[in-house]
Amino acid sequence: MAWLKKFPTELKLLKYEIEGYARACGLDFFEVIFEVVGYEEMNEIASCGGFPVRYPHWRFGMEYEQLAKSYTYGLQKIYEMVINNDPCYAYLLQSNDAVDQKLVMAHVYAHCDFFKNNLWFSQTNRKMMDEMANHGTRVRAYMERYGEEVVEGFIDACLSLEDLIDPHAVFIRRRRDKPDATLEEEREEGAVQRLRSKAYMDSYINPAEFLEEQKKQLAAEQEKEQRFPEDPEKDALWFLIEHAPLKSWQRDVLAMVREESYYFAPQRQTKIMNEGWASYWHAKILTEKALKDAELIDFADHHAGTMGMRPGRLNPYKLGMELFRDMEQRWDQGRFGSEYEACDDLEARACWDRQLGLGREKIFEVRRTYNDIGFIDAFLTEDFCREHRLFTYAYNRQQDCYEIESREFAKVKRQLLFSLTNFGRPSILVEDGNYRNRGELLLTHRYEGVGLKMDYAQDTLRNLQRLWGRPVHLETQQDDKRVLLSCEGEQVEVKAA
Repeated sequence: MAWLKKFPTELKLLKYEIEGYARACGLDFFEVIFEVVGYEEMNEIASCGGFPVRYPHWRFGMEYEQLAKSYTYGLQKIYEMVINNDPCYAYLLQSNDAVDQKLVMAHVYAHCDFFKNNLWFSQTNRKMMDEMANHGTRVRAYMERYGEEVVEGFIDACLSLEDLIDPHAVFIRRRRDKPDATLEEEREEGAVQRLRSKAYMDSYINPAEFLEEQKKQLAAEQEKEQRFPEDPEKDALWFLIEHAPLKSWQRDVLAMVREESYYFAPQRQTKIMNEGWASYWHAKILTEKALKDAELIDFADHHAGTMGMRPGRLNPYKLGMELFRDMEQRWDQGRFGSEYEACDDLEARACWDRQLGLGREKIFEVRRTYNDIGFIDAFLTEDFCREHRLFTYAYNRQQDCYEIESREFAKVKRQLLFSLTNFGRPSILVEDGNYRNRGELLLTHRYEGVGLKMDYAQDTLRNLQRLWGRPVHLETQQDDKRVLLSCEGEQVEVKAA
């Protein structure tokens, strides 16, 4: 950390000024520690996910090279980085001018407010900077003991599986940790549960058909108990940690990868909201409080660059900020609820204003409880889509180009929700850990609008087979047909399921 620059006095004064404005607006955040870095150091921190103390791996070096080239050729510039931690750590680019530093600080304070108060971040490790340093120390120790290539090769396999987690597991208990003793006794006895009745009424209260159905249900439950796992398991990393034939250091490394994946999951679940919230507040704080007259043009130029929409890409900053603004205006004017929705007079809807003044309260409520999927589902309206000219696009093979496919609200909303489901990644579940009664591993791809890239799937299966130690199989959908990918060693076979 010797490359960190001394925090100048003028930036300290800006920090205290912007922090005061942020708190006056109602933002609530952990202590924020700013560090000033050069662009090379900023790229280095960004390549490690914001943690300069992370374990060594070639992937971080590759990402650094990509960021460095993007900066050199003027394709990308990182103005700031902020870490979900207590205290929050934020990095400022040394070359930013004063108006940029004001914008970045306001943006950072809004991010920190979101980290602290949003439900989906509530279960994250607030001391992750320390935990990342511990991970780095342990991985370096394993590299010294077992060899750098051996450990790094195993990390390669683990990182290819890092998305195979259950992001809702921190809130929902999906499996029994211990068996129910009463149920176990009943299963051992194989007794059918009969309804209480007097002897002369027993044939009426417990008819033969009812008892037979109970026996079938009991047999099905016992068969389910024999499955491994009992129910399809979405947290494949947990399943591998518990059941794969790994060495103790390998199990520890896989557990580190899983812990970090769960830490970063809420950031993927709330990308649109988080960036929209930060953009909403940096614009409000600067335009209403912090900007000097001479800084207005520079701010407008840089803010417009951040909000710009690029062909073929969704800008989460722009979409999130506009949705928060739209929501605040709608709740201020009362443009919600059954009465407003039932109004079919376009002129009346356009002039609708009940002067409720509930907008600020509403956006703080939404910031507290929603993630991106719920946010889009609840607050993306047909009026919003029409005003912002949202559309879906598709590739036209005949014209050899992408073109607008539809402007229909239902299709636009569905496409957005599909792209956000499971972070836009395929949903993979562990189906059977003893497939064919041979100790092989079977996974299934739950098709939710996101198909598999077969080359990626095959490489991932090879890494999974390396961890499991026996053949692994994946059932998926290809060209509207179910197929089974089977991997044993380096060979991957594809056949009809």
